[in-house]
Amino acid sequence: MSAVARFDLKMDVEEKELVSRAAALVGTTMAAFVRASAKEKARELLDRESRVTMSARDFQAFTMALNGTFTPNAALQHALSLAQKVKRA
Repeated sequence: MSAVARFDLKMDVEEKELVSRAAALVGTTMAAFVRASAKEKARELLDRESRVTMSARDFQAFTMALNGTFTPNAALQHALSLAQKVKRA
């Protein structure tokens, strides 16, 4: 059996009436309606935030940067040189 967590929610009278009417329209309880609506909204938000959207021009520049040859600048070359001198245990 999965664990159950409790979440209490306070709302004003108008909000409660709105949710109650909507829940009745779909034939469910207020708790089930709020739970389903919150899960749906959370999934939409997390899905949208997990993607990167860019123009075709930006995508082309991005892929060219990924596929192009990499030349480290002087600061990076120096850092790599120092890292090679570090003795590892």
